[in-house]
Amino acid sequence: MAGSPAWLLLLALGLCEYGHGGQKHKMTVKFRDSSITHPRLGQRLELVCLTTDDDSGVFWVRLDKDGTLHFIVFISSLLRTTFVGNKGTSERFEATKTGRFYHLVVKSFMPQDEGNYFCLMNSNQMLYFSPGQPAFFPAAPTTPAPTTQRGITEKDPCLKTPNPETIKEKELNVFCDIFIWVPLAGACLLLIIALAVTIILCQRKAYPGTPCRY
Repeated sequence: MAGSPAWLLLLALGLCEYGHGGQKHKMTVKFRDSSITHPRLGQRLELVCLTTDDDSGVFWVRLDKDGTLHFIVFISSLLRTTFVGNKGTSERFEATKTGRFYHLVVKSFMPQDEGNYFCLMNSNQMLYFSPGQPAFFPAAPTTPAPTTQRGITEKDPCLKTPNPETIKEKELNVFCDIFIWVPLAGACLLLIIALAVTIILCQRKAYPGTPCRY
């Protein structure tokens, strides 16, 4: 914050009591165009502050996403405007007063203009403030989760990541099966071959009518 209105605002925040909605003055802030819910990039956005007292002047401030309070302008009851740096005009904002309505215009709404907008009034050493008017761009649409060819999303509980220890155990079981059953099958094959050879030789050498023993 900078300039005398900003310092006045700081002093008011630090030394004065806060006015509440049930007391003397009430203040409200809204978009002038009631159809607006979210501003658009580069849009000319006008906000209106309505007060019950038009003799004290109004501060416009913005509370950004990080919780930092930014002074914008002070509009006096005599229609004098004081922006940051004690300047009478601003490249980004316009400010006017019509009766009990104090207007703030954001000439071209940009990301740095997002936040909650408030109007404040210091009357008889009491600080009165409006509820905040949120002014944020629409939330970005969420991207749907990618799906498999069968239409199962990545969050499907059936699609679990294999446990490395389980994979290793299965591999060891396969190797054990190979080392046990392959030699056993080879031994059985050799026994069958040896038995077949024995039978053939026995039939050739046996005398007629003499059974071959094996």
